[in-house]
Amino acid sequence: MRVLIGCEVSGVVRDEFIKRGHDAMSCDILPTEKGFAHYQGDVMDVINDGWDLGIFFPPCTHLAVSGARWFKDKQDEQRFAIWFFMALTRARIEKIAIENPIGIMSTRYRKPDQIIQPWQFGHGETKATCIWVKNLPLLKPTNIVAGREHRIWKMPPSPSRGRERSRTFQGIAEAMATQWG
Repeated sequence: MRVLIGCEVSGVVRDEFIKRGHDAMSCDILPTEKGFAHYQGDVMDVINDGWDLGIFFPPCTHLAVSGARWFKDKQDEQRFAIWFFMALTRARIEKIAIENPIGIMSTRYRKPDQIIQPWQFGHGETKATCIWVKNLPLLKPTNIVAGREHRIWKMPPSPSRGRERSRTFQGIAEAMATQWG
């Protein structure tokens, strides 16, 4: 299966699909942190290249409720973020999953099909993550663990904070590749 992982720098999800024999490519305006099979550029440049599955992680800065206090000062940025998210929903790809934190897309688009937590996939942390799907099943938890901590939310300011906060947990990436691949 040909799989496009849009807005992914880490390569975590891409690599799980490749491990399982899929033709997977990540795409982001930033270079990948590791590996290969990455297109550095706008996902819209490659979105119509005949993919069977698209998994997208659009930037959440102007969509997540955690940034709501700045929405009034960044209306143009928010309009673009909403447009970008919606463009991903309209991609001509048979199967699509879009991931984002709890935010305004629940009212601007529709309620998410599922909200998952890292602790459902082997990580003792909390981070509510919304998933909207098209022609895909909901993810089934693979390893429910105790010891739930708010580590992501508590990260101190740093140059890499945004990237680390948006990194897909390994257990979630494995579930996506196993259950959707």
